[in-house]
Amino acid sequence: MKINPKVSIIIAYHRKKKYFKKTLNSILSQTYKKYEIILIYDDKNFDELQYVKELLKKFSNKKLIVNKNILGPGLSRNKGISLARGKYIAFCDADDLWKKNKLETQISFMEKNKLNFSHSSYLIIDKNDKKIGKFNISSKIKFKNLIRSCDIGLSTVILKKHLIKNKTKFCKLKTKEDYFLWLQIIKKEKYLYGISKYLGSWRYLEDSLSSSLKQKLIDAFRLYNMYERYNSFTSFLYVIRLSFYAFLKKIKIWKTSL
Repeated sequence: MKINPKVSIIIAYHRKKKYFKKTLNSILSQTYKKYEIILIYDDKNFDELQYVKELLKKFSNKKLIVNKNILGPGLSRNKGISLARGKYIAFCDADDLWKKNKLETQISFMEKNKLNFSHSSYLIIDKNDKKIGKFNISSKIKFKNLIRSCDIGLSTVILKKHLIKNKTKFCKLKTKEDYFLWLQIIKKEKYLYGISKYLGSWRYLEDSLSSSLKQKLIDAFRLYNMYERYNSFTSFLYVIRLSFYAFLKKIKIWKTSL
């Protein structure tokens, strides 16, 4: 089946110089070539900006946005979404990696099954690119599954642009901004579908914002209470449940690394 819809790849960049070249090379090596890169430089320190510009020269179709003030990953991605010209939008963190057939596999899957959203299983790597685990997703999830456990990796997601119009975008939270968006989308779609193949690698860094337990707990409560409009007691219980499932996921991931 011939496929050729354009994909807009959105990357929010904040101090990932050590890993960014590998990330871009994994995009450059894609077997599917009809894409544009939209990079949002989100750092008040411009020391790495020239380095980013040099690496982007490899791509013929790209846009670079430099934030005047730090907005965080969610709001930065929203700026990228507003500039996207593709039928599809893909997200990639600036230190994650894609398998070379990721775009081709996922777009084919979505076109064949007429899907608006897809994600995939992924490998977990450390700062030295060593595989330390893997995460297997369910082929289909619904709201009651997602509200208790976020099993969607940002860098595995591809969606149709029309899904994220108006208020359906990333929120201001520091660590649950993508979880918020997936919850808004699943309310529209009813089911979100996934591919069991490992189409990318998520890089686990101990000093990263996403690894901060305190920040995760705070943002989880805000997500349930402020954005999903649950009362404080229910939000507290949901945070406990989310943490429990996160703990179970870590055990499963740890077992895969043995």
